[in-house]
Amino acid sequence: MSQIITLITILLYVAVVLGISFSSFKTTKTMDSFLLGGRNVGPWISAFSYGTTYFSAVIFIGFAGMLGWRIGIGSLWIGIGNAVIGSMLAWILLAKPTREMTHRLSAATMPEFFAARYDSKLLKIYSAAIIFIFLLPYAAGVYRGLGALFSAIFTGVPQEVIMLLLAVLTAIGLFSGGYKSTSAIDFFQGIVMLVGVLAMVFVVYSQPEVGGLGHALEKLKEINPELIKPFGGHNGFYLSMNIILTSFGVWGLPQMVHKYYAIKNESSIKQGTVIASLFAIIIGGGAYLVGLTGPLFVNALPDGMPNVEGSFDGIMPYILMQVFSGNIFLIILLSIILLLLLSASMSTLEALMLSSSSAVAVDLLGEMNPGLSEKKRMFWMRLFCVIFVACSYFFATMNITFIVNMMSFSWGVVAGCFIGPFLWGLYWKGVTKAGAWAGALAGLLVVSGLIVYNSISIGFLATKSMAPQFGVTAMVISLIAVPAVSLFTKKYDTNQISKCFSSK
Repeated sequence: MSQIITLITILLYVAVVLGISFSSFKTTKTMDSFLLGGRNVGPWISAFSYGTTYFSAVIFIGFAGMLGWRIGIGSLWIGIGNAVIGSMLAWILLAKPTREMTHRLSAATMPEFFAARYDSKLLKIYSAAIIFIFLLPYAAGVYRGLGALFSAIFTGVPQEVIMLLLAVLTAIGLFSGGYKSTSAIDFFQGIVMLVGVLAMVFVVYSQPEVGGLGHALEKLKEINPELIKPFGGHNGFYLSMNIILTSFGVWGLPQMVHKYYAIKNESSIKQGTVIASLFAIIIGGGAYLVGLTGPLFVNALPDGMPNVEGSFDGIMPYILMQVFSGNIFLIILLSIILLLLLSASMSTLEALMLSSSSAVAVDLLGEMNPGLSEKKRMFWMRLFCVIFVACSYFFATMNITFIVNMMSFSWGVVAGCFIGPFLWGLYWKGVTKAGAWAGALAGLLVVSGLIVYNSISIGFLATKSMAPQFGVTAMVISLIAVPAVSLFTKKYDTNQISKCFSSK
């Protein structure tokens, strides 16, 4: 029965997604429309697109269960940080200057922004390569997480089949209408995510194992008093690293910053700030509220690890299967929650793939052959969208060790490379080309150096658990390196500064 109901809801979901995709195809004829939706996207769609890209299924399947198990009530700070720092503060500080400067420089991608802001084609090529190389394993990780959960529902169906469905849907959405299509799909997916997470919190906290938040905290205290310490107890440092990486890190991620390029006007930015912040607190807060109940449903092994298949990644699927299998109503809610996870994954993949494929088709190919017609550029853009979908699916299904391991560090590398040159470039006229390069190289060199050093010292398995610290370190060094190097290197002339900061 659960499989039939779930299959029906998925088919309805697919029908809506395909309808939106095909309706956008005929109206998407230019690169500006494909990449930016004509720079005319309203506040609700922009905010929902930002939020659905921010929260993939990884937060529900992996992060919420793992951090709830390790930190307990303190993990809620991550959801709060994502809403306050990663959404509200990011929109307040970044949306308006990003929109204005990218309009002024006619930049549709982050590499194009760097090329125009710093008058450097080489920086454009470097940043495009970083985006493509390091967002690819992150996309593969999203596939793997969703495939594992759906396979638990549709027993006997290989994960590869589930992941292929996700790949095909994502490819169709991108191929049909680019940003215009995917942002409309994101709005629909955002509604599904809100309904799903609210249903999940309500039903889980109604269970006798939980009995509401107050009883849940009492039971967690009996299991381990550390789990009810508001700031993580002895895991406080680990908690703070995750807050900083997942909240400040999005300030430098191209798939997140891209949302500001396309928003319609300043009024839309103000409305979008409120909407995006509320969306983030509901989704992020709801995920970690459920995640912290993990010890109430799952027993611990002698070594403290969860006694469930898949270890930390298996906590949330186990809770959902235990809670939402009692009657038809609960099964219907479970199908909605599965759509929540499908929506979160698909929206994140769409943004990742649009950023990565544009890095090749627009930034790299554009440099190699700047005389391409608009029609040919659109052809290559759509082709690379499909190629990126195929590559990420291939890496996810083949379980290539190098790609899987790199996934743990990809967020930190990309954020570390871009956050310094991007933030300083928006606000400070004194950034030099050398300063921008210093910040851009920081993410790659710092994370790579720390991986090599710690792998030799303590082993790679232990090193992987330090990925948040590496990412935060790279971001901090990037933010310091840009002004430090800029103070002692050659400044830009007034023409370049006027082009970037003066209105036309």
